[in-house]
Amino acid sequence: MSAEETSLSRRRRPHPAAAPLLVGAGGLAGAALLHFVDPNEPGHYPTCPWLMITGTWCPGCGTMRAVHALTEFDVVGALDMNPLFVVLLPFILYSYGRWLYRSVRPAPPRTVPRKALNPIWLYVLLAAILGFWLVRNLPFGAFLAPG
Repeated sequence: MSAEETSLSRRRRPHPAAAPLLVGAGGLAGAALLHFVDPNEPGHYPTCPWLMITGTWCPGCGTMRAVHALTEFDVVGALDMNPLFVVLLPFILYSYGRWLYRSVRPAPPRTVPRKALNPIWLYVLLAAILGFWLVRNLPFGAFLAPG
């Protein structure tokens, strides 16, 4: 083995917590930007491409304004902008915390790996998102459209 191959094999890999910490830092930076640059004022952020092309609300429409409202502790305003995001936020934060914890404190190598999430929950999530998308664009679901 040559000296170059040895140095490449000894190259340090990033800590397993690097990815979740970078994602968390990006999320905090985005929330800070949305707190200080109000998305309710026109001209600061681009229009949703789906809304611009079709004229209907996508499941994510209103999420930036909901995050802005949450950074100002206005939960009712956030619910008015995107109720699906506000309902899913505790699950998103729990999943992120679990990812971060498992990357900082990995399980010992000899333990039995935990069972993965049952795929049925992914189908339930997909059905909830698609149902929300459909209902918020129907006349009787107008209360789900961004405020």
